[in-house]
Amino acid sequence: MNCENFAAGERLVSPAYVRQGCEARRSHEHLIRLLLEKGKCPEDGWDESTIELFLHELAIMDSNNFLGNCGVGEREGRVASGLVARRHYRFIHGIGRSGDIAAVQPKAAGSSLLNKIANLLVLDILRLAGVRSVVDCFVVPVATGMSLTLCFLTLRHKRPKAKYIIWPRIDQKSCFKSMITAGFEPVVIENVLEGDELRTDLKGVEAKIKELGAENILCVHSTTSCFAPRVPDKLEELAVICANYDIPHIVNNAYGVQSSKCMHLIQQGARVGRIDAFVQSLDKNFMVPVGGAIIAGFSDSFIQEISKMYPGRASASPSLDIVITLLSLGSNGYKKLLKERKEMFLYLSTEVKKLSELHNERVLDTFHNPTSLAMSLKTLDEHSGNAVTELGSMLFTRQVSGARVVPLGILQTMNGYPFKGFMSHANNYPCAYLNASSAVGMKKQDVELFIKRLDKCLKSVRKGKSKESAGDSAVDNCNITEDVNIQEMALNLDNAVVLDECKEIYS
Repeated sequence: MNCENFAAGERLVSPAYVRQGCEARRSHEHLIRLLLEKGKCPEDGWDESTIELFLHELAIMDSNNFLGNCGVGEREGRVASGLVARRHYRFIHGIGRSGDIAAVQPKAAGSSLLNKIANLLVLDILRLAGVRSVVDCFVVPVATGMSLTLCFLTLRHKRPKAKYIIWPRIDQKSCFKSMITAGFEPVVIENVLEGDELRTDLKGVEAKIKELGAENILCVHSTTSCFAPRVPDKLEELAVICANYDIPHIVNNAYGVQSSKCMHLIQQGARVGRIDAFVQSLDKNFMVPVGGAIIAGFSDSFIQEISKMYPGRASASPSLDIVITLLSLGSNGYKKLLKERKEMFLYLSTEVKKLSELHNERVLDTFHNPTSLAMSLKTLDEHSGNAVTELGSMLFTRQVSGARVVPLGILQTMNGYPFKGFMSHANNYPCAYLNASSAVGMKKQDVELFIKRLDKCLKSVRKGKSKESAGDSAVDNCNITEDVNIQEMALNLDNAVVLDECKEIYS
């Protein structure tokens, strides 16, 4: 509805009523105008009607939604299912062009504008989260591992002689495979045990650079967010080493946006040394579906080179998801999520510490890890040879997701590279342990239910009971509403237990 349409409407409905509707429309359009002018995340989140109006206005700018469009090419935004079209808000053309994922599509102005807005919003949030000097970024429709691969492939053109990537060890498959997929040889630097923490071996990194020759090294591939007892790499020191030897530095910041500590490390590393790009996941940091990441850095030209490395057009779904999410939250809403995550990590740490003492275990001292903690399973491991792995399976069947039980002595081979003590980030970590993390969106009841189930599982394993009797409850204080059929919920459990204890209702 424009001014002419509102004026025409006044001939059918009282002008006073139409003017009131016009003013209401203008309030929506004012928010949209501010977004387009400032290119920043609004402080307060928008209501859904404003977001949907905005998306509809963008979508009708794409040629597939033109009323008189006549498409005779192979890619004209044709969709067989109306349900699919509605799922994507009729953004069918995707983003980018064949030569650049950030390029504007002539026949998809709306999708192109959506993509630009997505990049501006996440850039604003990265600065808000702690990396104030970040210059440029873009949303890429692949997850963290493939995004890292894009960075490595871009560096290949800058360093054609290079064949090695220096990689302080972290036992996570996708970041390792990102280097293999790009065609490079990972040089694994084992971590150093300092107290309970596994930390970066700076001397080992520098010695390996001297041994291989700086010109033969593509980059240093470091990590921020990780599972305890490993802690974030010493980014400042690594950045200085990279600057001194003129070696690029790529940081895997997978779920580090939600951690002020991780973001501070990146900011400081870029200030005192060299960081070329840092990569973070969309789903882990912003609670959107899996499938997108953000590649960011401190040089416009390098980030643009990476975007041009992406072959062909790309899905607009991750960009659409992050735009909807950030407009819904606003910067104040996202800051609230970050604050709540910190509070939940403190609460989780306190509760796990209490439980560990009850079972003659302890929380490992991993002060430098701001997102993950680890509880020793030393006495449990001594109790029985398979007790640790049994605990992991019990937690899984009792619907505890995200917790990692790490036994000693696992040997894993990835692409011909053997990793002794896999999952523990070290060849010989002193004890078996259990991981738990606090991420954005975690609630107090999640922690309480986890502690209750973990306590029961630890007691059962020590008693030699791997399965609960039919009368025992495997799900305590479930997050349910009054109209949920508890009998049907029980049928979905592997143990087929009776949920007699599911009495407490969470809002």
